[in-house]
Amino acid sequence: MTSLSELAQGQQYPAAALYVVATPIGNVADITLRALHVLGLADRIAAEDTRNTGQLLARYGISKPLVAVHQHNELAAAQRVIEYLKAGERVAYVSDAGTPGISDPGAKLVDAVREAGFAVIPLPGASALATALSAAGDWVATFSFLGFLPPKPKARASALQALAQHRHAMVFYEAPHRIVETVQALADALGGTRRLLIARELTKLHETLHQGTLAEGPTWLAADANRQRGEFVLVVEGASPEAANEHDHDALLGILLEELTVSSAARVAATLTGASRNALYARALALKEGKPDA
Repeated sequence: MTSLSELAQGQQYPAAALYVVATPIGNVADITLRALHVLGLADRIAAEDTRNTGQLLARYGISKPLVAVHQHNELAAAQRVIEYLKAGERVAYVSDAGTPGISDPGAKLVDAVREAGFAVIPLPGASALATALSAAGDWVATFSFLGFLPPKPKARASALQALAQHRHAMVFYEAPHRIVETVQALADALGGTRRLLIARELTKLHETLHQGTLAEGPTWLAADANRQRGEFVLVVEGASPEAANEHDHDALLGILLEELTVSSAARVAATLTGASRNALYARALALKEGKPDA
């Protein structure tokens, strides 16, 4: 049987370097052979949560000194890591799950280490972002990763309004206690007809992937309380080329405004066209105020 060392031949693993190591997002079998080799080779392992990482390492018979580097101490802890590098150590960094630096700590550590003149060596592996996109389909030709939306409704609505005409598919992470209101906010802001992939508990026992539209997303989530549990990746279809012209629905809005308030006109137009309710509201307001070129 080929050993890990033999499998890793042809790659240099210099001392005094930071190794950014991706770890499983759920299924522990998803760790790469190269990650195991480097974690075994490292003199020290920096981790977002040392208890979590200790359990992962124990599964594979690896025992190393651990140092905590997390969201609340990343800049200060980076200086400690740099001291270890100055002493010639190989330091591996892992977050709790997935690839460090992607909606996880690690980016500030990488900046500090590189600025101090030491090498940063990435080891690819599991990522919730890439895993969800691989199961989305051909409608996600290009995408923008946007991480977590603001948790407060007003800030979230403003962020989504700014994205209403974004042409690329959008990828968000979300926590279980906000998933229903976030999907509803997406439907309200972007229109109900856009495609939506809800990826839940990726690689875990209760992994679920559901593809539908933004309009039906909240109903699907509400149909079973279990669907609201776990960690989520949301992939949302970008705006169509037709939707990029904000004046396309002026005729409809003009008719509706003869009988309805600005808010009601925007709501009805969004239902009929699938366009962003927030964008239609802004356009209806401009028309109501006699500013069609605004």
